[in-house]
Amino acid sequence: MTRAVLTWVLDRLERGESVAMASVIEASGSVPGKPGARLALTPSGARFGTIGGAGLELKVEDALRGMLNGGRQQVREKGGRVETFVLYKDAKGEEATPLDSLCGGRVTVAMEVMNPMPHVLIAGGGHVGRAVAIVCDTLGWSHSVFDVRAEYADAERYPFASELHAKAVSEFLDSEDGDTLSRFSDVLLLGHDWGVDQEMLLGMLSKVDGGSRPRIGAIGSTVKWNAFREAAIESGVSEQAVGSVRCPIGLDIGADSPEEIAVAVCAEILALEKSGDSLD
Repeated sequence: MTRAVLTWVLDRLERGESVAMASVIEASGSVPGKPGARLALTPSGARFGTIGGAGLELKVEDALRGMLNGGRQQVREKGGRVETFVLYKDAKGEEATPLDSLCGGRVTVAMEVMNPMPHVLIAGGGHVGRAVAIVCDTLGWSHSVFDVRAEYADAERYPFASELHAKAVSEFLDSEDGDTLSRFSDVLLLGHDWGVDQEMLLGMLSKVDGGSRPRIGAIGSTVKWNAFREAAIESGVSEQAVGSVRCPIGLDIGADSPEEIAVAVCAEILALEKSGDSLD
């Protein structure tokens, strides 16, 4: 069961979901869950595993939901928690949480929240894209690459990419929907061709309208963004969705070279991750 729970947790993290997990680390007496028993939850309500059921599991589920609802900032500040439960009434004087149970045992549970690492889709495998990939590798982030030019999205140029997509924009988008695109934390439009970037932007926005993942950002000038924005509105994309796009991308550090731009772009992503998706 331990392996099954951990496999499920890793799968959810790869999909871009946060996961709260409880693990029984110590038990004595008559208890429903033994050391090694695990229960995992996601903010969407999906769950897997068990720490024994009954009142103990309900109590721990409530605690896990509270940790998830507190957001990433609270998790970073407070970390996880370890709590001991005694499974009998009238447990006064005990340094533990009493439960209305007749089991008579004692269980210690460790609870933690795991957040997914960024997975960046680099849409445009040129000089800036390659520099972004190197920064992602340094930070331990995943990255994937899309480019309509096969030579700019191959394993030789991007040896550590999770996915390589060398195809037309329409072909890529036809194979995706809002759920599958949520595996990416960020989509960076770095293309060499204005038309390719615009087609990707409009297609992405039509599929993830209202979703929290992926965040979308584009490299470019105010003139370029105004044209993109007008095209998006004309195609029926909501004002809210258009307003969620970041352009130009990257923190304002005066970046000029591809390497400097990559640092600025990844620093912005890191800041968004740390602040819970808001830099206001």
